[in-house]
Amino acid sequence: MIPAIGSTLPRVELAPASSLATGAATQGAVGGGQSFGAVLTQLATDAVSTVKTAEATSIKGVNGQSSTQAVVEAVMDAERTLQTAIAVRDKAVAAYMELSRMAI
Repeated sequence: MIPAIGSTLPRVELAPASSLATGAATQGAVGGGQSFGAVLTQLATDAVSTVKTAEATSIKGVNGQSSTQAVVEAVMDAERTLQTAIAVRDKAVAAYMELSRMAI
């Protein structure tokens, strides 16, 4: 049987806005999901790990201890990670700018 689209993806549920205001947003706050801050922290940690791995593989490639294909794959992974981080940053800045333009 073919699973439904998106059924194999991890589920991330955000805490309601009322719990954010009171500081009650913790991991597992809503139905076992992660808080938004925890998700961002995990993404940042994974990005740093990917870049460090690419650097280590590149150094091994320069020293002749790693194949060219492995170096290229690691560098491409790091490039994708950097592009994703830049896109997230741009969206966060755009959202902040939109909020700052709102009338109170």
